[in-house]
Amino acid sequence: MASDIAAVAAELNMMVAADHQAARNANSDDPAEQLAWRRLTARHADRLSEIMDAHGWPTAELVGEDAARAAWLIAQHADRQLDVQRRALRLMEQAVADDTASPRDLAFLRDRTLVNEGRKQIYGTQIAGVKDGSPIPWPCEEPERMDERRAEAGIPPFAEYIAQFSIA
Repeated sequence: MASDIAAVAAELNMMVAADHQAARNANSDDPAEQLAWRRLTARHADRLSEIMDAHGWPTAELVGEDAARAAWLIAQHADRQLDVQRRALRLMEQAVADDTASPRDLAFLRDRTLVNEGRKQIYGTQIAGVKDGSPIPWPCEEPERMDERRAEAGIPPFAEYIAQFSIA
């Protein structure tokens, strides 16, 4: 069993390395590069689904910090497989309740899933685009409470967060 878990951890880490390398093509002007990105994220989401079938949410306790973070990123990028994203969200919610996953990561995954469902996000983590050099977030539920919710999840205030995206 331990060798199986080690293999899962190694696989998650390899998938996230491939994800990082291919991510620059997500918004490429070349349709073939965009398609390659979509196919990669779909394969990864399918494999994450199999891992969740076998082991539940891959927590740091189970697979190590790096592989747990990789699982979260794979779920984040499963934009075209809402079933996988929703399932990861449910399992991660339980892991956060059990204190075995990051509330911050859960907040990002919750917002990503809500946006993919066409609903308003809660924490303001998802950026729709840039207008006049400033990042524009997807619509947010109760925007006046956003920074309060961000603080509860361990996320810096929105103004601080978007400053990293701003085009000087």
